[in-house]
Amino acid sequence: MNAEPFFDTSILIYAVSHNGPRKLVSEQLLARGGTVSVQVLNEFVAVARGKFAMPWADVLEALSAMRTLCGDPVAITVAVHELGLEIAERYKFHIYDSLIVAAALRTGCTRLYTEDLRHGQTIGSLTIHNPFLTKSRTE
Repeated sequence: MNAEPFFDTSILIYAVSHNGPRKLVSEQLLARGGTVSVQVLNEFVAVARGKFAMPWADVLEALSAMRTLCGDPVAITVAVHELGLEIAERYKFHIYDSLIVAAALRTGCTRLYTEDLRHGQTIGSLTIHNPFLTKSRTE
């Protein structure tokens, strides 16, 4: 098993977004290290360039920092794709969420940080955690 958590795109986005509690939580999580996939990095670029209109230099700097904190991203292989399809069908998740879950599972991560799936849900050896819930709601 991989002791590092897997980060969904929202964690990366909040880390570079405007100030607020989600930014702080995301920065703290990323500072401890974890795992991301190429898909997560691509989604980050799409949101950073589109919604936030970040200049390319800032996007590339953020990606470099994320790769430093998270190491080499997980590739989306045919095996990850096929597992993602199975997850999408079984759990009725959007395909992109399913591919993130599949990449986390293939990497052996046991924790996925995201706000897009049900907190506490377990898929195989992976548990979904929404780090933005208040402590009383996550206990």
